[in-house]
Amino acid sequence: MEPRQIHRPWDGRPVRTLGSNIGMKKKNAANKTSAARTSTTGWWIAGAVVIAGVLAVWKLRTPPATTERAGAAAQTNVAAASASSFAPTVPNSAPAPAPAPEGMVWIPGGEFSMGSDAASDSLCGQPGLTSDAQPIHRVYVDAFWMDATEVTNEQFEKFVQATGYRTVAEIKPTQEEFPTAPPENLVAGSTVFTATPQAVKLDNYFQWWSYVPGADWRHPTGPDSSLKGREKFPVVQIAYEDAAAYANWAGKRLPTEAEWEFAARGGVAGKLYAWGDELKPGGKFSANIYQGRFPMEGGDTGQDGFKGLAPVAQFSANGYGLHDVGGNVWEWVSDWYRPDTYARSKLAGDVARNPHGPDSPYDPAEPSEKKRVHRGGSFLCTDLYCTRYMVGTRGKGEVRTASNHTGFRCVKAVESTAVIR
Repeated sequence: MEPRQIHRPWDGRPVRTLGSNIGMKKKNAANKTSAARTSTTGWWIAGAVVIAGVLAVWKLRTPPATTERAGAAAQTNVAAASASSFAPTVPNSAPAPAPAPEGMVWIPGGEFSMGSDAASDSLCGQPGLTSDAQPIHRVYVDAFWMDATEVTNEQFEKFVQATGYRTVAEIKPTQEEFPTAPPENLVAGSTVFTATPQAVKLDNYFQWWSYVPGADWRHPTGPDSSLKGREKFPVVQIAYEDAAAYANWAGKRLPTEAEWEFAARGGVAGKLYAWGDELKPGGKFSANIYQGRFPMEGGDTGQDGFKGLAPVAQFSANGYGLHDVGGNVWEWVSDWYRPDTYARSKLAGDVARNPHGPDSPYDPAEPSEKKRVHRGGSFLCTDLYCTRYMVGTRGKGEVRTASNHTGFRCVKAVESTAVIR
């Protein structure tokens, strides 16, 4: 059976359905979710990161400038246009209960304007990709606690030691799951970004994403990598069920998309980024993102202080004390992904109260794939490709697919025990 290729222009990673000679698709026992995979000897896989929006025509934009390309004037114009679409945030006034859970900060909840608008789209190298974050709509969320940082390798290690948990990427696919796959293709592994040796057009993501046997949370880029000296880095190669399992063990849960955005905005309405409207306030980067020619070897110039993934909390916190809600790694949230979620909420008319997202997923680009929302962007986000570190934008990921730039953080309800959806 020949594989069927489906394009993912929003995140630059391929998906192939299972074929006799290429690819793999992983299912759970109930056959409810799937993850695309491939082999380094001729099979590539799919990934899950996200970036919202409808299909856009691939094209390489303008010169190989860095994320400063937009310029101060464009930033100012976009900020003004965006701000005009947002109403003020109205936080709840109740004080934080004491004591605070270890490593968590208080998010007061309240009413805010959620989403993005067309003006923000001009800062993205692939126009049209923020349409699923429109229209801006009013939302209310209750107060909650949230992890100040993404879950780290050392935190996830404690969970694994306590429970013996094995992540999706660590489990070898079975012949029963993939009856047409050659036995040699049934190898545990995950999706890894691999820089290209020279400049390439951004129209063929097979050039920089591949399935690497042996890649998992302990070996983020393959069997030759390790976590030595990376205890404070965010854990990656985490599928949705892995993140949910950790959260449940910790007595927490994954945030809803609305909770995540309310918290990431830090009590301020309508800003482009979690830190404000300027990409480089005071001439300094405020997040770990990609600067330079993407996706070349040595292309990331590291002007923000990091080439590749960074330890958590290397940049200033937002107004609520949260670090890295823009850049570094994408973060799973609990909502199913649909591109029309915000439009449906807007049409409902009233302020949406504690929304949990749609009851089922649907991505018209890949109707058979079950996807949850990702938020925040990653160290691979670049204006040549995508600027999903903008606080109002969305991403998406197939629930059983992991990668080396996707992690998570948790939240905790104020008075009730969290339950994973």
